[in-house]
Amino acid sequence: MKILLIMDPGIPVPPLLYGGIERIVFQLAEEYTSLGNEVTLLAGPESSISGKVVSFGSNKLIKSKLEMLTESFFVWKYLLLHHKQFDLIHSFGRLIYLLPILNKRTKKIMSYQRDITIKSIQSVHKLPHKNLYFTGCSNYISQKKGLTGKWYTVYNFIDTQKLTFVNKVPQDAPFVFLGRLDSIKGCHNCIALSKKTNRKLIIAGNISDLPHEKAYFEDEIKPQIDGDLIQYIGPVNDVQKNELLGKAYAFLMLIEWNEPFGIVMAEALACGTPVLGFAKGAVKEVVKDGVNGIIINSLESYTEQIESRLNKIKRLDCYLSASTQFNIKHIAQEYLSI
Repeated sequence: MKILLIMDPGIPVPPLLYGGIERIVFQLAEEYTSLGNEVTLLAGPESSISGKVVSFGSNKLIKSKLEMLTESFFVWKYLLLHHKQFDLIHSFGRLIYLLPILNKRTKKIMSYQRDITIKSIQSVHKLPHKNLYFTGCSNYISQKKGLTGKWYTVYNFIDTQKLTFVNKVPQDAPFVFLGRLDSIKGCHNCIALSKKTNRKLIIAGNISDLPHEKAYFEDEIKPQIDGDLIQYIGPVNDVQKNELLGKAYAFLMLIEWNEPFGIVMAEALACGTPVLGFAKGAVKEVVKDGVNGIIINSLESYTEQIESRLNKIKRLDCYLSASTQFNIKHIAQEYLSI
């Protein structure tokens, strides 16, 4: 089968550091190829897969409307010229990319890793269309009220070959936060919990170029980094991430928004590390309370009783929950079965 994968330009596929969706697209391309499919990737500059890459756009995260329109024109032209060459067009990019071929016979999967605008889905679904399917990376996405069309939940996956299961850590092992240092990711909540419990917190992640995210780090996070109880180690690569997650007492997911999935939770579980998270977005779909982590409603609800429950979680159970539910081979077959 010939498959075209589409990803928004901005971060190369695969990413060198931060880039969860880009990592998903890369691994999916490799798995599709290993299954005997011929894969073409339409993505930003410096992208690379085992198959063919067609580059477009620029590796800029902040773009003007003109730049975004220019990128869309490129995809429209490419799809109009080449869509008949593919058995499946699988897009993780903008829905508008598919506009010129909505009513073409080629099978199309539009996959969402981020929150969605229901009105845009409804508008597109009113247009003539054939063989168009939608997936969300969690029930939180795919079961939203008001959605139209054929929707499926297909969870994100992890590359367990790059993650090492650690069966035991010291009792004084640190909490870990790993992610973009934006207020919605809740790093300040992790700091507050670290101070409340007097347990070391290791913070890893990138500081965005966006002004409000820079200000958040400078004003709320940086003043609390003391190099002892609260440590910041910057962005990490795959090797560093594996080591960091494996040595953690718990991975903290104290987010302040409804995150659609949060792949780092699954990565932490694969290392044997339980997840402690707020009940927002897809956290309740990834974290099985008392089995592979603990779900709390607020910082105030984290008590000695919660700490005791967290201590009783078996790291092997964490690993098993991730390696079965978020297995790349299983997820790739789910997409192809659609």
